[in-house]
Amino acid sequence: MENDAYKTIEKPSEETLFKDRNSKFFGYAFPVLNDGDVKDAIDLLKKKHHSARHFCYAYQIGIEQLEYRANDDGDVKDAIDLLKKKHHSARHFCYAYQIGIEQLEYRANDDGEPNNSAGMPIYGQIQSFEVTNVLIVSVRYFGGTKLGVGGLINAYKTSAQITLQASEIIEKTIDIFFQLNFQYDMMNKVMRIVKEKNLTIVSQKLELDCEYVICIRKKDAQSIFEIFKNLYKVDIVKHD
Repeated sequence: MENDAYKTIEKPSEETLFKDRNSKFFGYAFPVLNDGDVKDAIDLLKKKHHSARHFCYAYQIGIEQLEYRANDDGDVKDAIDLLKKKHHSARHFCYAYQIGIEQLEYRANDDGEPNNSAGMPIYGQIQSFEVTNVLIVSVRYFGGTKLGVGGLINAYKTSAQITLQASEIIEKTIDIFFQLNFQYDMMNKVMRIVKEKNLTIVSQKLELDCEYVICIRKKDAQSIFEIFKNLYKVDIVKHD
């Protein structure tokens, strides 16, 4: 898998069931993008399994995303200007920069089970399957026999494992969005590049001039940006 792609699930999984000494572990996987999605999924399961004792879960949200900057304003410009004043006789001020860090949010919840006997084994399977933007819940009905910490770890791990195996895991790309502004006489040239590079036009506004928002895979973003940047009478900026 390339470094601008990630694995996730697009829809909730089928319900799975793992049994150990009369305890039942019902497993579910949900695609999530924020804490609200997590809460909604847990609330839904609590209504469905109103007599269950434990709703143990783990989730991970986020992907490795480095901010892409297509101009030199802000802190970068201030730093360059400062150096130009300091080294006023220098001929070249060459530089490069990268902004951003790996932003991953995760949580593991034991929901009354012994510490680290439920949530972390579930989260371990999220890591093992290398998926993100996903919530795994294992709903336990106590069967009358205590499993011990080791038994619980194995049960919740297995429940999460078979749930992810039952899920449809897909690969998505990290995409960058740019806004193009140009006059109508540049329409043909812009559209030629869009077709040649197989770009996606997300939205367009055709009024006194033209405004396109295009979607580009992260690994191609720099080269596509340079193409439009060097195109006469076409302005390109990052679109949030």
